[in-house]
Amino acid sequence: MKKVIEERKDIAFYIKMFPLRIHPEAYEKAKAIVCEKSLALLESAFEKKPLPKPKCETTVIDENIKLAEKLGISSVPSIILPNGRVVPGFKGAKALIELIGK
Repeated sequence: MKKVIEERKDIAFYIKMFPLRIHPEAYEKAKAIVCEKSLALLESAFEKKPLPKPKCETTVIDENIKLAEKLGISSVPSIILPNGRVVPGFKGAKALIELIGK
């Protein structure tokens, strides 16, 4: 994501936390990240660092799960392109820029 933004200032990312049920701690981690609105916590989660407990009550994670189910999204990460196409799985910066186009 950072590499894409460095190369293409016209591209923005909207991150929706969608914890998979197969990861038992993912829901609470996603909630903590959303409560703090923290990209740093998201990066810590990717680095498998411990996260603080959520500091708020929110329904955002549940709403994201419902949205993912409605859109047929079942993998993380999944990318929704500007044209609405859903692309599952990780993509490197170059591949992602090619998918987005101009």
